[in-house]
Amino acid sequence: MNIIVTNRIVENYFRFMRNWDSEIKKSLIKKLTASIGAKSKDKFNFSSCFGAWEDSRNADDIINELRTDRVNNKEIEDFNGLSA
Repeated sequence: MNIIVTNRIVENYFRFMRNWDSEIKKSLIKKLTASIGAKSKDKFNFSSCFGAWEDSRNADDIINELRTDRVNNKEIEDFNGLSA
């Protein structure tokens, strides 16, 4: 990142934080200092969000559970919340 842009960002943050309480500033300093020495985390593997469905039940059991959990409300409501 360009050094001028970086300095502008730092200045903008400082203007925002300069009237903060001393304890809040100290807390922020501690967190920033800790983040500098922290090891970088492994990159998140987005593909780990996908995969096959894992379930010990058979297909018929799953289908039956889905059918029994359905909510069927035959009552039709008007737009203003009154029943038709």
